[in-house]
Amino acid sequence: MKESVSRIPLTIAAPPRLAAIDIGTNSFRCIVVEVDPQEGFRILDDEKAQVRLGEGLNNSGIISPEAQQRAIEALQRMCKIISGLGAQMVEVVATSAVRKANNRDQFIRAVKDATGLEIKVIDGDVEADLATLSVHHNFAMEKQRFAVADIGGGSVEIVIASGRHTETVTSLELGAVFLTEKFIHSNPPSEEELKQLRKYIRKSLKQAGIGDGLPVSCLVGSGGTMTNIGSMVMAMRGEDYESVHRYEVLHSEVVHLLAMLTRKNQKERQSITGLSPERADIIIAGMVLTDELMRRSKTNLLRINAKGIREGLILQSLQKRGLLPVTRQPRDWRKSVIDFARSCRFDEQHSEQVCRLACQIFDTIAPLSGLGKRERELLEAAALLHDIGYFISYHQHHKHSYHLIRHANLFGFTPREREIIANLARYHRKAKPKKSHSNFCVLSEEDRLLVRQLGAVLRLADGLDRRRNRQISDLDCQLDKTSLSLTLSGNSDLSVEAYGAETKGDLFSDVFGYRIKVKTVTVQ
Repeated sequence: MKESVSRIPLTIAAPPRLAAIDIGTNSFRCIVVEVDPQEGFRILDDEKAQVRLGEGLNNSGIISPEAQQRAIEALQRMCKIISGLGAQMVEVVATSAVRKANNRDQFIRAVKDATGLEIKVIDGDVEADLATLSVHHNFAMEKQRFAVADIGGGSVEIVIASGRHTETVTSLELGAVFLTEKFIHSNPPSEEELKQLRKYIRKSLKQAGIGDGLPVSCLVGSGGTMTNIGSMVMAMRGEDYESVHRYEVLHSEVVHLLAMLTRKNQKERQSITGLSPERADIIIAGMVLTDELMRRSKTNLLRINAKGIREGLILQSLQKRGLLPVTRQPRDWRKSVIDFARSCRFDEQHSEQVCRLACQIFDTIAPLSGLGKRERELLEAAALLHDIGYFISYHQHHKHSYHLIRHANLFGFTPREREIIANLARYHRKAKPKKSHSNFCVLSEEDRLLVRQLGAVLRLADGLDRRRNRQISDLDCQLDKTSLSLTLSGNSDLSVEAYGAETKGDLFSDVFGYRIKVKTVTVQ
């Protein structure tokens, strides 16, 4: 008789979970993450509470009992979220309001008694470091001189950097709540109030040396003021992207938006699409500061970082615990794309083949079509990701690919570029782009043309690997006045690949006006 063998179930340790709370002058933010070996972490929850901790602080010098009670209620709620998600470690930092309050010690004790949270009060330089850490995690800044501005309710932290080298760090008492309470008392604000507000900001920035030296390529902005600017501009443009994170705004758009806002009273501002109603009273001060920062730093481009200090705190915590390297290699858009594709279990060999063939076709037609390096990168990303919809289902997988890409966190791409990549994947098969398609009609005229051009190339390249087994070893592309001639080389019969090119070259002929001619060559 066989002896019974007891089996011990194999248990796999769950990835660590961390939480970070940023106690700001205007709002509190709580983020809960799970450690992820590819991205460093993935967000499980991101809670925001509009507390107005610094309300009246400039006049009284203390955190009011009412503000303290709102703070405790918000933090108790956040603690329940953290506990429910099983986060093992919690980092809590407080910034300008707690830093300057005469009753800060009493406030910290009250919070600990009510919630058990240990608050660490950080200075402006540490805030700036955390904001910059988040910038490097989300933007490719290695080869440029840039500025970072994190606008809070009580202060603004400003960093000037060249790649990974920080040149200057400045913390100024120019937060949106502070400036509003100090200068804006009319509704809408009077011309004299706006004049004094701008004069004060200009003087403060000049005395701090902001804008001295060479111009910067862009201003990377974080905080509620910046994300609301991004949302309002997105609405003004008629765009509807999944997030304002990495969204790009022109200085002229900030100026025009600000001029419109200053003519409206608070109730009217609350109805503006993209502006959080609870920020309607302080947005003008924050936007005047943004305008002056862009003028002083001599840049025309604002890039929105929707993460900011709380993400920097998570990154710092991961590094401190050895869960993330302290010195990381510069992030790369291609690695981010491939990591995401692998998480969707894509057919790597087929996708790489389509990418290679698409780039060869692109290089042939680009000089005559006004397409450049960035368009080539968008095509590469789409070629690598075009079939990830298989992860959900074969049927309609091109549409599944669109939705997966649209909501992906692809490093190095703006929301607009991610939308273009998603559309390219959407049209690699089946129907050609039509204005009746909801995903296509919302694009600008310029982007619709780009989707048709790059989509035509991707569609043709996908047809060239119809059997998905990389039969084409070499592709020769020749362009004349009327046609694109493709010579396919391989060590076996390529009739299926030739047929795939001929049937999927329809959009290419529509867009570029070239007939597709295919010839095959068998090589031994």
